[in-house]
Amino acid sequence: MMSPVLTRLTPLAVALALSGCAVGPDYLRPANLLPSVFGSAKPAETVAIATNPAIDPRWWALFDDATLNDLVDQALQNNADLRVAVARVEQADAVAREAGASFFPEIDGGAATSNSKASTKTSTFTPTQPQIRHSRSAALSTSFELDVWGRVRRTNEAAQASILATRYSRDAVRLSVAGLVSSTYLALRAYDAQIAVSQETLKSREDSLGLVRTRIDAGLISPLDGYQAEGSLAAVQAQLAEQRRLRALAEHQLALLTGNPALKIAAGDLRQLPLPPQPPEGLPSDLIEGRPDVLKAEQELVAANAGIGIAKAGYFPKFTLTGSIGSESKTLSDLFTAGSGTWSLGLAALMPILDFGRTSARVDQAKAVNQQSLVAWQNTLQIAYKEVRDALVNLRQDGEAEAAQNRRVDNARKALDLARLRYEAGHAGYLEVLDAQRTHNDAVTAMIATRQARLGAAVDLFKALGGGWRPDSQS
Repeated sequence: MMSPVLTRLTPLAVALALSGCAVGPDYLRPANLLPSVFGSAKPAETVAIATNPAIDPRWWALFDDATLNDLVDQALQNNADLRVAVARVEQADAVAREAGASFFPEIDGGAATSNSKASTKTSTFTPTQPQIRHSRSAALSTSFELDVWGRVRRTNEAAQASILATRYSRDAVRLSVAGLVSSTYLALRAYDAQIAVSQETLKSREDSLGLVRTRIDAGLISPLDGYQAEGSLAAVQAQLAEQRRLRALAEHQLALLTGNPALKIAAGDLRQLPLPPQPPEGLPSDLIEGRPDVLKAEQELVAANAGIGIAKAGYFPKFTLTGSIGSESKTLSDLFTAGSGTWSLGLAALMPILDFGRTSARVDQAKAVNQQSLVAWQNTLQIAYKEVRDALVNLRQDGEAEAAQNRRVDNARKALDLARLRYEAGHAGYLEVLDAQRTHNDAVTAMIATRQARLGAAVDLFKALGGGWRPDSQS
């Protein structure tokens, strides 16, 4: 049967818990004031795309390169920065679980034994009482804050938002690592292409040097042509050495990113990499709302908003329900016998009276933090929007530049062939051949650089969007 005290206190506690409301503002997502699409598009196109704006989490696979896929997978598993980010998520998850436990009472168990000697000189001592007193006790006790004003709910709300922010921060690191691996890999493949071109040029100039020496020995041309040919050959050798050095550094960077110090990458060619799918016209701008940094900024705003409620709860009294149940006796053998049971139940209230503006200051601090978080979220959106627009412009212009560079290479190749024919026929000096070779080499190098920039712009676009987009989202 429920005790009279418990009967009186339980309805009060239930009423307080159920009638309470969480102080402070509920979170309302601020409006996104960005344009609805990137660039221009017909309304029909925009609607068709916006119904399927899914992000491809493995956007690097769109380059269709097995080596790149393997490198990114290694980096996502072994990268040191990413492993630290994962550990932070685990820490935040533990903090959130601790905050969530505040909704439930904490139950403690205790046992005690004591022996004491009473003084015979006190006014309370009587000869009928034993001078040596024994006490044995065991009890379960609890203390539970009644969340009348929603302080605990706001605290848990902030903790949940914080763990989501930490997870999105981890995702941002994942995106950054994947992007850095992809960019570094493209640079390495660009060096491979440059090395291949330099090796072809080196062989061509070695052949030219042999021809020049033969003609010098025959007295057909001046030794000056020989010095020019040897100097040109040495220049290509120096260029090749520098390209190999830069390739080695790129490989070392990939080894660090993937956590594989012994990493070795076989030679390839940037020119063999396929271009990823082109983004459709009217790409919806709400794709950037899936970016990890944007999601992180919003969850920080949610946590800051909850912080206002936590601070405002300081204006109101704090109710705590306490209770215990157990046994107490003089001897251990009687500890759990009939009549030894004890219990207690209480409700405490702590009411702020005068704090000299401390609570008000905390509320103002929380409001200021919330305003900072709002501005940070808006700025993150604007930065993301700019980065996507920049990447789209770069992707388009680099495509046009690559087409022009390909025409430049074709013309330079034809000029080089003609210069060689004129030299072999004795209608031009070797300097004309050297100039044609230099022009052709510069054209091919520029074409490779433009190709790298175009592929790099695709990487930047994927990163700016927080991932790729579904090719079937195009109308």
